[in-house]
Amino acid sequence: MAYSMDLAGRVALVTGASGGLGAQFARTLARAGAGVVLASRRMDKLKALRAEIEGEGGDAHVVEMDVTDTDSIRAAVAHAETEMGSLDILVNNSGVSTTQRLVDVTEDDFSYVFDTNVRGAFFVAQEVGKRMLARARGEAPGSFTGGRIINIASMAGLKVLPQIGVYCMSKAAVVHMTKAMAVEWGKYGINVNAICPGYIDTEINHHHWQTEQGQKLVSMLPRKRIGSPADLDALLVMLASNESHFVNGAVIAADDGFGI
Repeated sequence: MAYSMDLAGRVALVTGASGGLGAQFARTLARAGAGVVLASRRMDKLKALRAEIEGEGGDAHVVEMDVTDTDSIRAAVAHAETEMGSLDILVNNSGVSTTQRLVDVTEDDFSYVFDTNVRGAFFVAQEVGKRMLARARGEAPGSFTGGRIINIASMAGLKVLPQIGVYCMSKAAVVHMTKAMAVEWGKYGINVNAICPGYIDTEINHHHWQTEQGQKLVSMLPRKRIGSPADLDALLVMLASNESHFVNGAVIAADDGFGI
């Protein structure tokens, strides 16, 4: 017997959708039937992705969003709902990192990571969450009450890795943010969960895996391999679907066992 999860009629906002995991998340949700709103600062990349999704028969819209600017967040979410209708799913994906020892971290380095990964992620989720809460309370129109918020953390939020300590700290904050939101918003039918990806091959880091340092890292992994963005597809769709109604506050490692 075949089993499928259908997101038809749902609207999903994906931040950091201009490349890497964000772009793959948007494609996956569109293929599952959701209308997707692509958010990022790089509008040219978003427009190219929109054309790709529409070419496959999907429904996509683009909004410019700088997650470090709360005015930009509010304007982008309002624009998204004006164009596509109420947001049912948020994939809170924007993230940045630096590579250095902790003693070399400057104030600017710290702010760069935390402003996007923690502050930005929080205020995006808050803005979308407010609208989901209003619908759940009957204070705003919408055909679907409740919602699904999927925060993209990292295995680095669960396991400290060398030379990216500030990034690890920021993603650990996202893990606790997920749990706090799940506790406060769960009674309104809003499920908040986190995915903690392991090492994934994207266009940003693809060259690294061919280097001596990258190959050394791969040799240390449990199954001597790295993942692809598509390896997260099934988990993402499950967490976005109605069938995940009993999954709230979960922090799910998708790292091929690296964190064990």
